[in-house]
Amino acid sequence: MQKFLARLFTRLMKSWNWVLLIVLTILIKWVSWYPDWVEHNYSRGVYPVIAKVQRFLFGWLPFSIGDVFYGFLIIVIIYKVIKFFKLLLMRQLNRKYFVIALQQGIFIVLFLYVFFNLLWGLNYNRRGIAYQLDLEVKTYTLNDLDTLTNALQRRLNYYADFATEAQRDSFNRKSRLFRSAVEAYAAVAKEYPFLKYNPTSIKPSIFSYLGNYLGFQGYYNPFSGEGQVNTTIPRFLEPFVTTHEMAHQLGYGKENEANFVGFLACRAYNSNVFRYSAYYDAYNYAIGEVYRRDTTLAKSINENGHPQVKKDQQEFRDFFYKYRNPIEPIIMWGYGHFLKANNQPAGKRSYNEVVAWLIAFYKKNGVEAL
Repeated sequence: MQKFLARLFTRLMKSWNWVLLIVLTILIKWVSWYPDWVEHNYSRGVYPVIAKVQRFLFGWLPFSIGDVFYGFLIIVIIYKVIKFFKLLLMRQLNRKYFVIALQQGIFIVLFLYVFFNLLWGLNYNRRGIAYQLDLEVKTYTLNDLDTLTNALQRRLNYYADFATEAQRDSFNRKSRLFRSAVEAYAAVAKEYPFLKYNPTSIKPSIFSYLGNYLGFQGYYNPFSGEGQVNTTIPRFLEPFVTTHEMAHQLGYGKENEANFVGFLACRAYNSNVFRYSAYYDAYNYAIGEVYRRDTTLAKSINENGHPQVKKDQQEFRDFFYKYRNPIEPIIMWGYGHFLKANNQPAGKRSYNEVVAWLIAFYKKNGVEAL
């Protein structure tokens, strides 16, 4: 492996490659300051072509090629760390070693930054779904939040009666879950054609159990165009998580927007389980924001929850505490800073900001449209 990596870096780290990466880094940063340009030329122009090619190339594979890539990357990192400590113990570290390591490190960061943004990351800087739906997303009041939360709870309680255990069990086969998620996007595309999803590339994550310990329910791989779902999470979460990752594939980078698009897809699909999943997540985001503002009001609303909803909330809490560990907060801290660096100043709380989109949606279309 040492010889392979040495040859790889020798070929890549040519002077013209350095110049190209630096120029592209500057151009990407400059373009990111113009959301209108990104929206019309990248997100609706270049990116859909990139995404379709990626999904065409890798979507047919029964496993995640992106996860294989991540696995190889982890092996390389472990190898480099072991080599470092071996040289340290043998006292063979010198100035040349650190200079080469620094050069390689900077090159890798520039390389990943450029390809991450060219293949997908520029979508963080687009105008987005609110612009496409002509929604006025702005600061909301507690009264607005109360209206939303109660409306979502009514829908959630309604579907709790119909999303039976037998219906949930029918999605234990992941092929059916993913096929149904594709059908959900076909349904929502009838109303919003720009949400058409084709070809498909949504897969179970190879690292699902590891994801439980790291705090991930799903993720998108911008280098392969695949959406990965942690298929070991509680079943009632899976439909919404799946449509959320598919929203990322369609170019909605921000977590609040992916949540909103996933909600629209699940809501449009004629499936009690999918609709329950969407309203469950949306309600939890909304009631969480109520708790932040008025704990008494939140407790009062929560008391009106359907027994099945309360049972699922307890199951989710048990699931969370089962995998709680000292490493997860560190990973989530790093992930929060990653989101902040990519035009989501709220960090991890960006997921909760879907509430503002839902309020803007009902204010434009009426509460019954939720």
